Amino acid sequence: MKLVRYGDVGRERPGLLDANGQIRDLSGHVADLRGDALLPSAIERIRALNPSTLPLVAGTSRLGPCVSGSGKFVCIGLNYSDHALEANMKIPPEPIIFMKATSAINGPNDDLEIPRGGEKLDWEAELAIVIGTPAKYVSEDRALDHVVGYCIVNDVSERAFQLEHQGQWTKGKSHDTFGPLGPWLVTADEVPDPQRLAIWLDVNGRRFQQGSTATMVYTVRYIVAYLSRFMTLHCGDIIATGTPAGVGMGQKPPRYLRAGDRVSLGIEGLGTQHQTVIAERVE
Repeated sequence: MKLVRYGDVGRERPGLLDANGQIRDLSGHVADLRGDALLPSAIERIRALNPSTLPLVAGTSRLGPCVSGSGKFVCIGLNYSDHALEANMKIPPEPIIFMKATSAINGPNDDLEIPRGGEKLDWEAELAIVIGTPAKYVSEDRALDHVVGYCIVNDVSERAFQLEHQGQWTKGKSHDTFGPLGPWLVTADEVPDPQRLAIWLDVNGRRFQQGSTATMVYTVRYIVAYLSRFMTLHCGDIIATGTPAGVGMGQKPPRYLRAGDRVSLGIEGLGTQHQTVIAERVE
């Protein structure tokens, strides 16, 4: 299944895509795509519904983040060897973990805002894991049992904040709008092998990233098992698994995003995102 959240910011409703790619409203059956609604039993109840009996969402509606209420947004750094090379960093001997603020989560096609003082806004197309069953001390061979599905995330980064200021990377990863998520949550049964997915990203129609999850240093199975050693993963938690080569920082010379730029990205079977870069919002 492909599950979505649609509607105005803060007022999104749950839905699913039918066989014709149209959104069907799920709010009569589930309040939102969060928490217990992502448990296997809840997903099976949704799967048992006949989409044609659900209300059709007319017209074009904004897509919101495909899950809500996520307690954690965990990211894996330098998880593609070609990206580590372009960043002039060594392939890590074990996964690099950092956190992205959940307040950065955005709709897949919402605008990307340049933060105040930002000057090196960068892109990172990534496969995101969504947890559906709590995981603590799980083994690699059981790790995928805890995944409800997958989606796209653009791990937007302000490189000056991330690398030129003191402290951890989180400050360069967490500005509002820096976590476009979706367009859909694709349930795990539709992604039999998360290590065989093409991934790409364009800026203003020019292809910068073209890779495959097959070249991850650490696989989805390994990442889920590894993280569960250090923290309990809860329903709705998001794990961004790293990005292939082609980020703006790695261009010669570096190419960073400016207001008016248009970013498009996609992953095989998981849909596409489209964002416009805007200047700082003045409130």
